[in-house]
Amino acid sequence: MIANPQEIPITDNHIHVDHINGEGPVKVAKLFYNSGGRVMMIPNKPSWTIEKPFEFNEAMDLVISYVNEINENTNVKAFAICGVHPAEFSKLIESGKSYEESYEIVKKALNYSKQLVIDKQAVAIGEIGRPHYEVSPEELKYQNNILKYALSLAKDIDCPIQLHTETANELTFKEFASIGDEIGFNKNKLIKHFSGPFINYEENFGIFPSVMSDKKNIEIAISKGTRFFMETDYLDDLSRPGAVLGPRTVPKRTLDFIKKGIFTEEDAYKIHKENIEAIYEIDLKD
Repeated sequence: MIANPQEIPITDNHIHVDHINGEGPVKVAKLFYNSGGRVMMIPNKPSWTIEKPFEFNEAMDLVISYVNEINENTNVKAFAICGVHPAEFSKLIESGKSYEESYEIVKKALNYSKQLVIDKQAVAIGEIGRPHYEVSPEELKYQNNILKYALSLAKDIDCPIQLHTETANELTFKEFASIGDEIGFNKNKLIKHFSGPFINYEENFGIFPSVMSDKKNIEIAISKGTRFFMETDYLDDLSRPGAVLGPRTVPKRTLDFIKKGIFTEEDAYKIHKENIEAIYEIDLKD
């Protein structure tokens, strides 16, 4: 076990668990905890990964059950994030449904994610946004409309959104910030999942970056400030080992950076506790 003697609530802001294709929630949570991790923000995986394509509500219910399982059986605090991955819309189109019919299906599912936040079973809507692959202009129009609809739902209840997009740069951040402004959404609660180290306002235009936690990214991020989260996007899929960062990464990186003087303890508390509590409006105290 890697020591976390200060009991910093080290948080992975985007980590998946999957009992169907992977190690499952308890095993991943224990691995995370034994590496020094304490808090997991867990988005639901797409419906096809649970072998029930387009059963969006069931995919969200499943991640809530995973979170409850972790909270009941480990020392990790877990929180659910529920939404409809943009690739789900693409798969609806591929299945033969029209753009409009697919749009209505996704909107209905997003309404359910909003209700889960209202019921305090989830703390945010996500991951939603745009595909990370090229799509037709017509599909892109609908994907943007889905994003705007989700932002409107989140605005109604003042909850955060975790945003999945194509590879982002400053122009991408500016575009999404503009969409947020159009809806009147609090951009501080618009979280860019799988972000590079775009920490300064002139890089992210007020959107909150959740930085992929490879060594270089975090070194660059902390050199600019502490307004970011850390994440792995761990998939928990045994068929795709090494596809992204492993579940030990965030705690090991944090504790190693403290040891080397790259982070102060105050930096770590800011990133992992104060930022998380402020954006998600949750309490990480024991």
